[in-house]
Amino acid sequence: MRAIHPDADANATPIGARLRAARTGQGLSLGRLAETTGLSKGFLSRVERDETSPSVATLVQLCQVLSLPIGSLFAEPEIQRVTYADAPRINLGGVHAEERLMSPRSEHRVQLLRSELAPDAHGGKELYTINCDVEVLHVVKGTVVVRFSDRSVTLGAGDALTFPGREPHTWYVDGGKPASVVWVIVPAPWSGSA
Repeated sequence: MRAIHPDADANATPIGARLRAARTGQGLSLGRLAETTGLSKGFLSRVERDETSPSVATLVQLCQVLSLPIGSLFAEPEIQRVTYADAPRINLGGVHAEERLMSPRSEHRVQLLRSELAPDAHGGKELYTINCDVEVLHVVKGTVVVRFSDRSVTLGAGDALTFPGREPHTWYVDGGKPASVVWVIVPAPWSGSA
């Protein structure tokens, strides 16, 4: 006799995306998961789209195959919102730059900074480094030049530049108009939580 699986309860916690992420993160195809569990591809696909509710036994089986703690399917994700108005003002050494920390102060994996730059803003005359693996500069408005020891790169609105944070560099606004930029720094070079 074939098992009948109920449609998903509209009030149930959606777990399909987490199951799919665990499966694809391990490079496991839907077909391979079906073979391993003895469940049909169609059923597994419906589970991953939250269109059906698996039994507790089926859910335990899926979590065992995916090496996924069952509780992680129902845990609230850690989501933190930082509004521009509430973002703390910081000073990373930029001249004529209003800088705000857009990522939470306690976040150590990445830092997101928003900088509003005056027409004469710059990062200093001397090259500097940041203790991080990667920096990404995204120009939202205006023109910014990033100077390295061997070259300069000009970025206009919409452009982004990725480079090692430990690479000596500096920057300045070009064109006589203000600029808005976003810096992504990985990992965060300092924690503002102290």
